[in-house]
Amino acid sequence: MLFPDLWVRVAEKMPSASCDTLLDDIEDIVSQGDLKPQDRHSARKHVVPKARKRNTQKYLQEENSPPSDSTIPGIQKIWMRTWGCSHNNSDGEYMAGQLAAYGYEITENASDADLWLLNSCTVKNPAEDHFRNSIKKAQEENKKIVLAGCVPQAQPRQDYLKGLSIIGVQQIDRVVEVVEETIKGHSVRLLGQKKDNGKRLGGARLDLPKIRKNPLIEIISINTGCLNACTYCKTKHARGNLASYPIDELVERARQSFQEGVCEIWLTSEDTGAYGRDIGTHLPALLWQLVEVIPEGAMLRLGMTNPPYILEHLEEMAKILNHPRVYAFLHIPVQSASDTVLMEMKREYCVADFKRVVDFLKEKVPGITLATDIICGFPGETDQDFQETVKLVEEYKFPSLFINQFYPRPGTPAAKIPQVPAQVKKQRTKDLSRVFHSYNPYDHKIGERQQVLVTEESFDSKFYVAHNRFYEQVLVPKNPTFMGKMIEVDIYDSGKHFMKGQPVSDAKVYTPSISKPLAKGEVSGLTEDLRKRLGNHLSLVPHTSAVRRDPASSRMALRLQRLHQDCTLRASVGLALFALLLAFLVKVYN
Repeated sequence: MLFPDLWVRVAEKMPSASCDTLLDDIEDIVSQGDLKPQDRHSARKHVVPKARKRNTQKYLQEENSPPSDSTIPGIQKIWMRTWGCSHNNSDGEYMAGQLAAYGYEITENASDADLWLLNSCTVKNPAEDHFRNSIKKAQEENKKIVLAGCVPQAQPRQDYLKGLSIIGVQQIDRVVEVVEETIKGHSVRLLGQKKDNGKRLGGARLDLPKIRKNPLIEIISINTGCLNACTYCKTKHARGNLASYPIDELVERARQSFQEGVCEIWLTSEDTGAYGRDIGTHLPALLWQLVEVIPEGAMLRLGMTNPPYILEHLEEMAKILNHPRVYAFLHIPVQSASDTVLMEMKREYCVADFKRVVDFLKEKVPGITLATDIICGFPGETDQDFQETVKLVEEYKFPSLFINQFYPRPGTPAAKIPQVPAQVKKQRTKDLSRVFHSYNPYDHKIGERQQVLVTEESFDSKFYVAHNRFYEQVLVPKNPTFMGKMIEVDIYDSGKHFMKGQPVSDAKVYTPSISKPLAKGEVSGLTEDLRKRLGNHLSLVPHTSAVRRDPASSRMALRLQRLHQDCTLRASVGLALFALLLAFLVKVYN
């Protein structure tokens, strides 16, 4: 036997128990000297845990701050850029307002922004080129990108738009959703049309929050799309056919704007003259109701209208343009003075129609300002065609003339027609510009005393900009008390695009605003309906349509609004299903 002494010593240490004793349970082998289970439990109270110190301040910071790799929408900075018409600018104001109401910060510094929202124009190639270059720059700077406006709506499958989020021109009320998903790293595209019982609507609601670029000016889109099919127009592909807002909604929007300190309203659309034809009304009917809510000293400006639709309402339009609270101003694009070219453009009028409109309004509305557009170098335009256009400008000496070199837009019929050489187009554009600058439309007004409405600051920041009864630009001294007021001035100088006026010292100053204007960048459009849903949450908020709110309460407001809409939809669906089930059971048992 190996190591006998070791075995003996081990055996001596084992518990003493008789080998012939019968063990009922394995636990019986425990000796009396061992601790019992209850003894081990009671001994725990003598164990004192060691306290671990915690940095309370650091702990609270960690509790309140999300992990460094998390993304919480609603706290980022957003930079917006809008190109194009006043309709597009109105869309941009609505998108900015919704994002700010939700808690996002709208910044004017592109480099500081987390996301760029680019609102595009598809009328001409240069505008789309700027849009494309901005996308490229944003990608180089690793910015999140959301695209809006007519370019992605008309051609969402272009290569340079691949993988990017897009908000359609009729879906701007869902911009918060698109931005949220984009910040999370997703690509979202909402390009559908707004419809009610299968009928196309004018677009998103007019009572949405917005941030006006100029707190004194409200831009109201009265309809979207048009009834024409111009062969050069790409906007039609984006905005579609005519869809008008109801008169009562437009009047209510105007009334709300005046309550927020607005003193000038612009009516805009792709063709204001076509307003209402899809809903059984017309432009004069809308205008007569709008002028009833315009306060004294405030003004209304009409947007662009094509000749065919204004022809039917010339008498009524003349009366409206003579109204003291409506600018005697109208923008009527002629595009060309050649009937041959107009036919190729499918403009649906001839030069004689345009002249009839102009001559009638100049006679019935003395001093009216008529602006027009001309395209130089449309496919097939001959030298003779162009000379007819030059003669038209020389005859009427339009004080406001928008001269555009023709650009073939992809997907339009005019892009497939043999083009006028680029050099010829450029030369014709220069020649017509020379004719336009050969006359000064305001020289004869020096010495007049005029009432003007002051609404903005000049580009060089040296003057305030006002407009007289005919929407002619008048520069006045930068006196802060003039802003948003209607004042009297004596005209002492003029230029090609402006006059200069000296305020009359003893003249009466009109304050057209019903209330104080909003601050620049302030959100407007918190409706009473939304207030009622929030209840006591807004009990301390002043009773006005424009308020400043913290991001958390803003997000809560919009989420409650969405929840209400979702619940309403689900209840409607549930009732419909219940009705179908009931009808089925009645049929079975009968």
